Amino acid sequence: MDLRQAYVEARAAGATRHRDIAQAMGVTEGMLIDAHVGAPSSGLQAQRLKRDFPRLLAELSRAGELMALTRNPHCVHERTGVYEHVSAQGEPGREMGLALGDEIDLRLFYSQWAHGYAVREGEQQSLQFFDAHGVAVHKVFTRPATQLAAWQALCVSWADPDAPAPQWRTDTVAPAVDAADVDAAAFRAGWAALRDTHEFFGLLRKHGVRRMQAMQLAAPEFAQPVDRHAARVVLQGASANGTPIMVFVGNPGVIQIHGGPVQRIAVMGPWLNVLDPRFNLHLREDAIAQAWAVRKPTADGLVSSLELYAQDGELIAQFFGQRKPGQPERCAWRQLLDGLVDDPVWSEETTGCAA
Repeated sequence: MDLRQAYVEARAAGATRHRDIAQAMGVTEGMLIDAHVGAPSSGLQAQRLKRDFPRLLAELSRAGELMALTRNPHCVHERTGVYEHVSAQGEPGREMGLALGDEIDLRLFYSQWAHGYAVREGEQQSLQFFDAHGVAVHKVFTRPATQLAAWQALCVSWADPDAPAPQWRTDTVAPAVDAADVDAAAFRAGWAALRDTHEFFGLLRKHGVRRMQAMQLAAPEFAQPVDRHAARVVLQGASANGTPIMVFVGNPGVIQIHGGPVQRIAVMGPWLNVLDPRFNLHLREDAIAQAWAVRKPTADGLVSSLELYAQDGELIAQFFGQRKPGQPERCAWRQLLDGLVDDPVWSEETTGCAA
């Protein structure tokens, strides 16, 4: 198949998103982008990048304001800001990193980053990063306030014209099998003993438990199933009362976080959207198989969240009340979450939260 010609025909037929066009062709998005390396000056153009991705992201601050985009199959998270305080540690190719800017907040798992491209289509310019299968892990787009001279210099310095064509992986990874012999009592005791939300990942590993299974094993005071449309209630409630929230969306390569208020909430067909000037969220409500109101004990008091899961058990998105380490969560956020739960076991906790 001539992917370039098929792409031109799909564009002429009105298709817009690269991911959708690639799926219609039976290839991954990375394969479609790579097919345009060395393309003519019109239309879609792509250039392979050097593969020191942690250092590349650390240099993005030179370009000023950019838009960070991270998605999974059911949710897209877009945040405008500056890539600040970017760091990484670990052996080359397996680094774990952070970006801790005021607006762009990322957790980066570089072992999942296989290929990067500088992409241009008309006036739209971006850096796009893919895993070994060609599935997008993260994208960076220019904005009207971007320092374009610095951006273009960065694209030139990171271009790798001698990079060979990728050997894309086409195997599929079987989903993890939930352990049948989980010690539920020990798992629940470990949950009750948490002192930091980050300890939850270690608890899952220790007991060989997948995240959605953990919800089902948890004691009722720590996890309760709620309506699949709970995210709509939470976003509309936070918008109405001005409660600042945190929205986590990720894939194996990146977790992207919005922290702050949300304002314009719009439902368009199956999509639940936040359409604010510097933060956009696009969530497929019809992909949500389970939603859970969750509590974790910490040294700062209970931390409450809403977690959304797809049919295959993968996490789609998480919602928290915005707070800083060392501070309790806001009472307004806790009341918003408690309002989702219709169970006497989940009693409203009015202590240990901040006005």
